[in-house]
Amino acid sequence: MGGFKTEQRQLPHRGRSFHFVSYEAQNANPARKLGAVPATWYLLSSGNRWPAIPHQAGQPEAEVDALLIAWLEEHVFAPAVPV
Repeated sequence: MGGFKTEQRQLPHRGRSFHFVSYEAQNANPARKLGAVPATWYLLSSGNRWPAIPHQAGQPEAEVDALLIAWLEEHVFAPAVPV
């Protein structure tokens, strides 16, 4: 039986270090009213985790890093929008 292999990436960007971890897909659980979740890379910080990008087994590290940096630029470093 081939199981999911959790991956981790320490990604330096803009003078900071970001810790990303891949999590296995989760099946839906109608009893708890939870939908299915695909395999995903999550940003871990301050005891929390935020979903970032889909995880694809066998994806080259350079490609994953580029996608994670693009996600950081959009979600972490994007200028705040005045309300």
